[in-house]
Amino acid sequence: MGDWEDRLNEKKLLVADGAWGTELAKLGLPVGEAPEAWNSRHPDKVRSIASAYVEAGADIVLTNTFGGSRLKLARSGLAERTDELNRLGAALSREAAGGQALVFASVGPTGEFMEPVGTRTEPEMVACFAEQVKALCAGGADGIVIETMSDLNEARAALKAVRESCELPAVACMTFERGVRGFATMMGVRPEQAAAELDAAGADAVGSNCGAGIEEMIEVIRLMRPATGRPLWAKPN
Repeated sequence: MGDWEDRLNEKKLLVADGAWGTELAKLGLPVGEAPEAWNSRHPDKVRSIASAYVEAGADIVLTNTFGGSRLKLARSGLAERTDELNRLGAALSREAAGGQALVFASVGPTGEFMEPVGTRTEPEMVACFAEQVKALCAGGADGIVIETMSDLNEARAALKAVRESCELPAVACMTFERGVRGFATMMGVRPEQAAAELDAAGADAVGSNCGAGIEEMIEVIRLMRPATGRPLWAKPN
């Protein structure tokens, strides 16, 4: 965790990369194909995205592993390649980053609902995320960013998996939309609630990604600030 903390203490503000999905689409990723499959099929193209962000001055680059959990990959018939594709995803960004940027490996939602809304139990979800996280650590990640979450229980399960699987720093982010009662995730979680509960669950930084544009993201982060003393992560669309 030292390198992450040292850089943050030195610079106060770290700049992350930009979108991955749209960049992959520009390079020819077909609609409906699992992006993670390209870690094996087109490694040069995946690496080139991370390289471009590093060259542009990013302090942090993510990985092409957003949908890399076994449950998510199973929808594309890739469940048995979970370890391979996540290791490759982390390694490709690691190669691109060199010693210039930190690699924070992307962990997104599984697409499954947990009890009581759905059928997935906490132990199932923790095990699912732990498998992915272990592979990302083995691939050379400097940290894990849990992103685009809407369910606090799933975000907490992912955080628990990180804590039980490695010693890397973990960032936990949720996605908010503005409604008639203010900002909330699709599961009704408000920014200040998310910040407090993700902090309590052991996140090294908390924040928001996707969903809101830049102006709305500023409002979301302002709501989070009083609820946590952790660093804040903001990655708007």
